[in-house]
Amino acid sequence: MATQRSIDEADIRRRIDELANAIRVMNLECVMSLYAPGIVSFDIGPPLRYAGTQTKAQHWTAAFAAYQFPLGYELREVSITLGDDVAFAHSLNRVSGTLKNGHRSALWLRWTACFRKVAGHWLIEHDHVSVPVELESGRAALDLEP
Repeated sequence: MATQRSIDEADIRRRIDELANAIRVMNLECVMSLYAPGIVSFDIGPPLRYAGTQTKAQHWTAAFAAYQFPLGYELREVSITLGDDVAFAHSLNRVSGTLKNGHRSALWLRWTACFRKVAGHWLIEHDHVSVPVELESGRAALDLEP
């Protein structure tokens, strides 16, 4: 018999898969349906942080506009830690595709998402996307792989 904890973990995994699939097909509406209205994001691009679904949607719109369809989006080492109404997940994610200027792009990102159960649905309240930085040069280390 499934426990509430196993049901919740399966739901969060399903939502993470749904997010990855929506990113691959650049479906902004589906991507945004997974975020809580008060999302606070520490995303890969500036500024240091932003809040709210309107700003998050603007960042996704800009990201999708930079690439030709479709995007490659791979998740590795997905880990979920679950509480009663909050959870967090982290993974290594590879974004790849052809930019609108014709150049191929591929990089691994570090992703953390904090979920909250709202009215029975797990939504992302906070996410953090980053790449390692070489401290001496100040440059992003975009050639690393898991």
